[in-house]
Amino acid sequence: MQFHENHMHIFMNGTDYRQAVDDMKNGRKEYVVRKNLDKYRLHGITWVRDGGDHYGASVYARSIAPEYGIEYRTPIFSIHKKGHYGGIVGRAFSDMQEYRSLVKEAISQKADFIKIMISGIMDFSGDGSLSEESLTDEEIEEMIHIAHEEGKAVMAHANGARAIKAAVRAGVDSLEHGNFMDEECVCMLAESDTVYVPTVSTIRNLIGDARFPENTTRALWEKQKDVLSRCYTQGVHLALGSDAGAYRVPHGQGIVDEYTAFCEAIGETALLRARLMEGQKKICEKF
Repeated sequence: MQFHENHMHIFMNGTDYRQAVDDMKNGRKEYVVRKNLDKYRLHGITWVRDGGDHYGASVYARSIAPEYGIEYRTPIFSIHKKGHYGGIVGRAFSDMQEYRSLVKEAISQKADFIKIMISGIMDFSGDGSLSEESLTDEEIEEMIHIAHEEGKAVMAHANGARAIKAAVRAGVDSLEHGNFMDEECVCMLAESDTVYVPTVSTIRNLIGDARFPENTTRALWEKQKDVLSRCYTQGVHLALGSDAGAYRVPHGQGIVDEYTAFCEAIGETALLRARLMEGQKKICEKF
């Protein structure tokens, strides 16, 4: 059985975000989507889960994915709080009433699940610390509750121990990225039904890139290697997702890079492969 790509963005190109946006705005959506879907086909990947966008690229991709032998899942757009990270892939809300309206709008457009953004990202140009504080625990828990109330699984972009704990406590279905976990996060994940999708290719693939300080990227990768090892040892549900389309994470090849990263952190064994297959099966069932 081939691994699935459980986290990607079809509209991004892996090299230049501004160019990707220009392509969408200048009417090249069909060309970009078809080119990227073909990369998955060539890699034998038959199931992908998009993280959403506000250009309609993932919706179009889902409509034509069967031509490429691909089963496609999309949240339509991700949802973030105004003034916080997430505008590159979705829509914003200012209060929970607006959030609920966006959830309903996504569902009306046949969203396969809900994607929420509850924390910042790592600043690779500096020391790798998070770009901003996460949303409050109450906000995170309410966002997940509302989506579940509407019958939808939730995919959460989350970094930082506090955001991760709040999301897991609220029963998030899949946790993406998960940088800066502490031991309590790992224990909570191990005791939960949440599937953890680390997307470590977004860090490991930056090592040696002159765009960012190598001491930063190497240190972050070493931290995430340790997290992966601890999660694996403690029985956390794990699945592969590379965040393909992000800088230096190519479509199709991204999932190969992600598996290589897991093997470096944990060791390539039949048990690792079986655990990853189990995690992707859970995502297929939930999403």
